[in-house]
Amino acid sequence: MKIAQIAPLFERIPPKLYGGTERVVYNLTEELVAQDHEVTLFASGDSTTSAKLVPCSNMALRLNPAVQDPIPYHMIMLEEVRRQAESFDVLHFHIDLLHFPLIRSLARKTVTTLHGRLDLPDLKPFYASFPDIPLVSISDDQRKPMPPVNWVATVHHGLAPEVLPFTSAPKGDYLAFLGRISPEKRPDRAIEIAARVDMPLKIAAKVDKVDEPYWRSEIEPLVRQHANVEFIGEINEQQKAEFLGNARALLFPIDWPEPFGLVMIEAMACGTPVVAFRCGSVPEVIDHGVSGFLVDSMEEAVKAVQDLDRIDRRTVRATFEERFTARRMANDYLDIYRGLTGGRQKVMPIHATDESGVRTTFTRVA
Repeated sequence: MKIAQIAPLFERIPPKLYGGTERVVYNLTEELVAQDHEVTLFASGDSTTSAKLVPCSNMALRLNPAVQDPIPYHMIMLEEVRRQAESFDVLHFHIDLLHFPLIRSLARKTVTTLHGRLDLPDLKPFYASFPDIPLVSISDDQRKPMPPVNWVATVHHGLAPEVLPFTSAPKGDYLAFLGRISPEKRPDRAIEIAARVDMPLKIAAKVDKVDEPYWRSEIEPLVRQHANVEFIGEINEQQKAEFLGNARALLFPIDWPEPFGLVMIEAMACGTPVVAFRCGSVPEVIDHGVSGFLVDSMEEAVKAVQDLDRIDRRTVRATFEERFTARRMANDYLDIYRGLTGGRQKVMPIHATDESGVRTTFTRVA
């Protein structure tokens, strides 16, 4: 198939540092190329890919100090996509909603994966105005706030197994927090958990400009107050493998409807169990007692850390290989693409977890 992948321009493909959506696009693109599909990637000019690259900005916008407004660059990219659209069987968008007016006449050959939170009040009237655009959710929980739209499937993220190798015997006796410093990610909870179990905590995270006041007023003072807490800052892919692989556990103490949480499967790839609060997509990703623990309170989180020896790291890695590889993700998307273009369709798994944590699998045709 001739497939276009349209990526955000905020980070390069793959990202040098933070960048969940861009990392997913990279893994999907590389796997599609490995399966002999003809893939074109619309992305920043500093991206690295086995596909044909169409550069739509000189470099990742977040790392370019000259860029004040990202919208014009994405409009330039969309004009290039429009110009080449007829040469593709499928156009796969990963840029949220900017392209919707453009693709109305092309909707039959497009799919849009929504990577962000969908519970913001301004989004409901927008998506209600475009009920025909084929959409993919990255978790079933992500769909809950949406009006009736054209969902074609839920596709959980996947990663190439070799990127984050399995670590059977971690060298560090520490807990890890990885991602972004923000109120909804609750690094304060991670610090409290580590203090209550008397274990070191390493925080590898970026601080966006919008979150700098929160960092300065809430988190930085906590880091200074606790000798067991080390703030590392942003780390790259190579550092991430060592950081996660040598941790006793990843703490994922979120307090918001996380659409997916890529860091959970990154930890699982290393064999590192995850202690996660039961929010958003978390129950769809973590198998309680198998790949980590689902908790609903600080007391349960502390108990989970104390029970980490009950989790077998090889089982954690095996769960990742069964559920969250790039190949599985790409195959799910290929069946969606074929359905869009009139080819073979596939029964897709849809996972649901009730309030008691019971996981049920349904099926639907993609």
